Amino acid sequence: MSLIKEVILQFFFVLIPFVMFNIYCRDKMRNFSRSFILFTSSISLFLAMTFASSVIDGVIFDTRYVIMFFGLVYGGIQTGLILLGEFVIYRLYLGGEGSIVAMLIAVFSFVVSLLMYRSYKTTHRKTIFTISAGMVFSIVALTLTYFYFPHYFVENLTYHFLVIPLQNSLGIWILMSLFSKSVSDKEIFIKHAQNEKIETMSHVAASLAHEVRNPLTAVKGFLRLMQENPTDLTKNAQYMNICMDEIQRTEMILSEYLAISKPLTNRYEPVNVAEMLKVMRAVMSPFAILHNVELEVRTPETSVTIMANPDEIKQVLVNFIKNAIEACANVRKGRVFLSLMVEEGKAILVIKDNGVGMDEGQMKRLGSIYFSTKSSGTGLGLTYSYHVIHTFGGTVTVNSKPNVGTKFSITFPYQE
Repeated sequence: MSLIKEVILQFFFVLIPFVMFNIYCRDKMRNFSRSFILFTSSISLFLAMTFASSVIDGVIFDTRYVIMFFGLVYGGIQTGLILLGEFVIYRLYLGGEGSIVAMLIAVFSFVVSLLMYRSYKTTHRKTIFTISAGMVFSIVALTLTYFYFPHYFVENLTYHFLVIPLQNSLGIWILMSLFSKSVSDKEIFIKHAQNEKIETMSHVAASLAHEVRNPLTAVKGFLRLMQENPTDLTKNAQYMNICMDEIQRTEMILSEYLAISKPLTNRYEPVNVAEMLKVMRAVMSPFAILHNVELEVRTPETSVTIMANPDEIKQVLVNFIKNAIEACANVRKGRVFLSLMVEEGKAILVIKDNGVGMDEGQMKRLGSIYFSTKSSGTGLGLTYSYHVIHTFGGTVTVNSKPNVGTKFSITFPYQE
């Protein structure tokens, strides 16, 4: 039973590079590096030799050849030589009468590994190849052990003909197969992510070109009319106002694209939402008056503090209030009402309007990139706002009915 435990432990040490790859490289947009292979293989080799299986003191067997072959295949010759040097130094430190034989076995096995590792990369029958490599390492080890310690070898035939080949062949097959599969999956993931990034960039570029082309076409047309009739000052003044509006719309579109592409910061600090809402009421009131909409804000007497980036929260509030006002622009007695409250340890901001409202299909798509209920909108404002709110642990719920109005409820983690 003790021998079985030692063999299982060797298998565990062999799998250290595979396990660490899946932990360390899981969320990274790059595959393994030579330094990673060297580092993980060195740890694996050290532990395998430290807790090696042994029948008598001084003669130890472990998965060192498996680990060195793995380092050679994925880290190159330099990595393989460093691992060989680590083995020699540590084996001399461990000592015992089997140390000289171990050096000879290591040299022969390393030469065999050099001859085999290039073939491994080109062969299509990697399973058969790896198991065969494990058997070759076992044969080299057993042959030299028998030559130097015949008595010891004959007395422990079962151990040498069963445990050692199993340890090497199964160990090398498990490690190489699992690591190869993980590397292949990572390459597919990286390629997919890159393709997705290119596709997204193409989508953004096409969308941006479409959004900007419309106002530019209008500006171009009116400038041509002004060029044809330079003496008609009244019409030219009207055309100039339209051009200025279109240029302003172009600036707004570009600002929204820049906002959504700008990475969110990790700067969090206490933000008094109640105080910020009062400031936003003053900032957005002229916009509300321009659209004949009444803007009302109700906040608690005490401060309501959350942990967030104040600049990002301010932009979120601007986006929601602006959308609510625009939804009421063509409604008789348009009204936008904001209320802030604290319930069950959470700050809840309600933004309610009596505007055009939305149907079920529109509500489900809110926050999706490039979706907007406005004919001239890009949808990027709400996409950015949803992303910011979710980043610092908030939630957004919406209730709406066509021609009745919309109610947004934004929940913030409340800071006592």
